[in-house]
Amino acid sequence: MKKLILIPLLISSCYVSAHSGRTNSEGCHNDKKRNEYHCHNKIKEPIIPSVNNSTSISNTSSTSYNRKDWPHWIDADNDCQDSRAEILIRDSKLPIKFKRNKPCNVSWGEWHDPYTAKVFYKASDIDIDHIVPLAHAYKMGGKYWTREQRREFANDFENLIAVEDNANQSKGAKPPQDWMPENRLFHCEYLKKWNYIKTKYSLGKSKAENSYINNLAKAMNCR
Repeated sequence: MKKLILIPLLISSCYVSAHSGRTNSEGCHNDKKRNEYHCHNKIKEPIIPSVNNSTSISNTSSTSYNRKDWPHWIDADNDCQDSRAEILIRDSKLPIKFKRNKPCNVSWGEWHDPYTAKVFYKASDIDIDHIVPLAHAYKMGGKYWTREQRREFANDFENLIAVEDNANQSKGAKPPQDWMPENRLFHCEYLKKWNYIKTKYSLGKSKAENSYINNLAKAMNCR
């Protein structure tokens, strides 16, 4: 009996010590001890059989969503700053500080999270959110994309924003009808960004998604 009890306890202990911070719905999180963002799990998303305006780009689609098929964060210009670091630098209101005095990994700055309207100073408290999530993009047309096209989408600065890690984890891969930022003052801007990315990549919209966005934009008099 002792062995049966001891083994799961050891496994649980190892998991906790290795991962500081909760994971989001895609199995990803900020490791605050190592000041890095990484993922572990593959999730399977149900395939929506009919989506308006979705574009079939190639015949290389997989049968289920796998975050590893969407390479990020990449260092496109080979300056040692990957996409995450670039967005942290872009969105910080003050000059940032780097980890170990090397201009690669951001450790401190000042980020005004538009999702919660709160201010944060530690990079480990910040996630880089895909406004249109990768798993959602997969269902709405991205399952037909090549790996190169998925890489471009996953690292598109126009689809990336620095937000509180808990807010990003709460959102997961949810569309607007299932999740909106806590900060109502950002709702119109959020919908604008969502629609822009959907149009830019010819991604489809479900009827529920389209109806919710139109009704909320009208109710809030979004321009």
